[in-house]
Amino acid sequence: MNLYIEAADGTGSATRLTESPNPQTPSATTADGTRVVFHELTPTRQRDLMLLTLTPTPRVEPLLETRFDEGNGIVSPDGRWLAYQSNSSGQFEIYVRPFPNVGAGQSQVSNAGGVQPVWGRSGRELFYRTPNGALMAVPIDPRGATWSAGTATKVVEGRYFTGAGNQNRQYDVSPDAQRFLMIKEGSGSDQTAATTGLIVVQHWFEELKRLVPTN
Repeated sequence: MNLYIEAADGTGSATRLTESPNPQTPSATTADGTRVVFHELTPTRQRDLMLLTLTPTPRVEPLLETRFDEGNGIVSPDGRWLAYQSNSSGQFEIYVRPFPNVGAGQSQVSNAGGVQPVWGRSGRELFYRTPNGALMAVPIDPRGATWSAGTATKVVEGRYFTGAGNQNRQYDVSPDAQRFLMIKEGSGSDQTAATTGLIVVQHWFEELKRLVPTN
């Protein structure tokens, strides 16, 4: 479970970018497409945030290594801030640090649990999910030199699929931040029962010759 890159149009073949015995999961690319944020599951420190630089030669370096579990890192559209989830307080919350100098400070965004952050395209909103799956939106002022955020408000109730352990983001936001792509969990009332059966075709070779006559 390392990282690979492949052309989106299906041409060419996949190229391996990392070599590690640990499982790695990408969560975001920077706006300029030159760097990838991913988390790596280590045997001693749970998940750590790592940074893969794609050019000119792929290079991996630690982004945030602690004894806690950090994941779902994502960089703001202007490249100034890194949002991520961490259980350093005992439960997962959403935090923001300066990027790429993550050691320059930390701000907590959620206060009652939070996972799976994603930035709005304008950089003026940060979305995340609560422990019960509700989608929250936090207004951001991107103009200041320091981090500035408002009060989180609920956008969507928690009735959509969040994924096992909330480790990988299961939703996305449209460019205008007015629509959300989410996964609806099925139930007995809205599932179409699939019929099963066995079809036997006798003398299929004669049928094949009729459909595809030989010269």
